[in-house]
Amino acid sequence: MANETNHPLILFDGDCNLCHGSVRFVIKRDRKAKYRFASLQSEVGQAALKTAMGSDGMVTLPDSIVLVQHGEVRMKSTAALAIARGIRWPWPLLAVFWLVPYPLRDFIYDWVARNRLRWFGKREECWIPTPELLGRFLDAAERK
Repeated sequence: MANETNHPLILFDGDCNLCHGSVRFVIKRDRKAKYRFASLQSEVGQAALKTAMGSDGMVTLPDSIVLVQHGEVRMKSTAALAIARGIRWPWPLLAVFWLVPYPLRDFIYDWVARNRLRWFGKREECWIPTPELLGRFLDAAERK
C-alpha cells in the first residue's frame, strides 16, 4: 500500500534505536502533522518503496531513511535535510548543508549508518505509537 495521501512519507529502519529516536524527534517538531511514517521492514513500507521506485520485483531495502514526497524518492542525507526543512524552527536552518556536495554528506551519513546499531542498539520489539499518533503510521495494523 503506497502513501495514499498528499502527506510526505518517511520510511525508517524499524529495528534501529537511532531511527526510532529520529521518528520521535520529527513527530515532536512536526506541529502540522504532515509527515506519515512506516518501517522499511513492514509490508506497507516495502510496498511504498516499490511503488515509489517504480519496481514490480524485489527491492533491496536501503540502509537509509527514505522520504517519499510528490512522487520523488530521497535517501540518506538528502532525505534528512528535506525532512529538517519541513519541521519547525530552527531545524530548517540545516538547509545550509545543501551547499555541501552530496557525496561528502552521504559519506558522513553512511559512516553513521554503518555504526548506528553498535552505537545506539537494536530494538527487540516494535515501538507502538500512542493512540493519538497511530493514524500517522501507515503500518499501524502490523504494529498491534
